[in-house]
Amino acid sequence: MGSAMEHAGVAGGRPKKSPGGSQLWKKALLHSSLCFVMGFFTGFAPSSVSDWRSVAPVGMGSSHMVRTPHLISGAVNRSLLARGVIPAPGAPQPLLVVVTTTESTPTAAGERAAMLTRMAHTLRLVPPPLLWVVVEAAPDVPATAKLLRDTGILYRHLTYKENFTAAEAAAGKERHHQRNTALEHIERHRLAAVVHFAGLGDVYELRFFDQLRQISTFGAWPVARMSRNERKVVIQGPACSSSKVLGWFSRDLSNGTTGTGGGTAATSPEIDVHGFAFNSSVLWDPERWGRYPTSEPDKSQDSMRFVQQVVAEDYSKVKGIPPDCLEIMVWGVDAAPATAPSSSGQTPGNKRRR
Repeated sequence: MGSAMEHAGVAGGRPKKSPGGSQLWKKALLHSSLCFVMGFFTGFAPSSVSDWRSVAPVGMGSSHMVRTPHLISGAVNRSLLARGVIPAPGAPQPLLVVVTTTESTPTAAGERAAMLTRMAHTLRLVPPPLLWVVVEAAPDVPATAKLLRDTGILYRHLTYKENFTAAEAAAGKERHHQRNTALEHIERHRLAAVVHFAGLGDVYELRFFDQLRQISTFGAWPVARMSRNERKVVIQGPACSSSKVLGWFSRDLSNGTTGTGGGTAATSPEIDVHGFAFNSSVLWDPERWGRYPTSEPDKSQDSMRFVQQVVAEDYSKVKGIPPDCLEIMVWGVDAAPATAPSSSGQTPGNKRRR
């Protein structure tokens, strides 16, 4: 009996260790170690997606657009959004193509870099997608190319070899040729967008670019043009009821005179080329837009003249912006001599080669 009780006591006082308990401790220790290591290395990773974008390797996605590593991340992100690499939040926005022409005259060369830089700073504030098309003569390319590479804006740099005399440039023929060069590029590459011609001396209200994106066919607005030589301000643009264009007017604020323009071929008003925008599909969809007027077939070879004609004559296709066209959102500084024609682009230039 005693022997049996002694064995029972020993068994009850010193229970055998379970092999499963030791394994649980080892698993817990291993799990804790792995968590520590993962947390340690996670601390070196970027804290957000925007950080990842800002440190992403910089490359060239197009021969016409270069992103440089010293740009702020916001500018890089805008370039990526414009290229479709990063999807824009909300509904997709129409592409804006802003065309800027330059002058090749020696007197204009000194101001070109400063005015292009100012325009670049304006366009950097516009939400993407946006494409800046800059057109200039071949001899002026190197300096402008370097400037454009440093802007952080998606751009196309177009050049031409044609030579224009000082008289032709003063008459507006060179600028007219530059605009046709830009339209030829847009048509050839089928760039579906709202196209606007921005002068180097133009100053914008930023809300204006939001209005541009609402254009489905043609759009027009009043422009206040200031002449430094003549010391006067002239407002030209559409007369509107809500967003419906009723006619065209020109008002000289220096003497209070007001003129109006009609809508027939005989009384076609002078339309400031910086005062309208249009859907680029008009350049390659003649059946939809009624291109190539039978009365003047020669205009079929000049895209710039054709677009100006439609804006001036067919009110039903033109949307007035902003509503009632009472607000000035574009100001232009015209530094041309008093004897030079206005920069409206009405002067016929070289025909666009097809």
